[in-house]
Amino acid sequence: MAIKFQYNKTSLQWLEKQLKIRVRSLPTIKNKESALRIEVKKTKEHLRKIENELEEQLVKFEHLSSLWNEFNPELIAVKDVAIDTKKVAGVLLPVYKDITFDEKPYSRFNSPIWFQNGILLLKELAEIGIKVELEQMTLEQLEYARKKTTQKVNLFEKVQIPGYSNVIRKIKRFLEDEESLSKSSQKIMRKNIERAKREEEVA
Repeated sequence: MAIKFQYNKTSLQWLEKQLKIRVRSLPTIKNKESALRIEVKKTKEHLRKIENELEEQLVKFEHLSSLWNEFNPELIAVKDVAIDTKKVAGVLLPVYKDITFDEKPYSRFNSPIWFQNGILLLKELAEIGIKVELEQMTLEQLEYARKKTTQKVNLFEKVQIPGYSNVIRKIKRFLEDEESLSKSSQKIMRKNIERAKREEEVA
């Protein structure tokens, strides 16, 4: 990263301000990265748990597979999914709240006895399936935020902070050299003026 600067005090002050901002905000960004890492781990564990739950339900569903030919899939549909949001380390995440189903009436006398249990099983499957999807979305968002935060930590720590420090050192050295040159030339000028005065007095 090329830092634009000039060898003067204004540029030096601006660079010192930029360096101070980065040094001050680095611990906060590191804390955010750490919090996101923990949250990613927790979300992965929770996702595994609900994926296993879904697998278990599908196994239950499997032994009824031959009966599902009799079932009318139009009897039940997902009407609405209520989602809340929460902030974790500055990242807005979806949170499952509730699910609403649209159930069509059916004749309990003319339909097989297991239809009621079938509808309950479908509700459970739909709810777990939606939770899995939301958790996958959450994990993607957290992974993306963690990646971006890690990039920012690396940019500050390995590029910008050393870069600004290096440029500040260069400008300070240049200004010190310029000042000592200026003092040396002033001394020489003073000596020349004094010599000229002495020569005049002698003449």
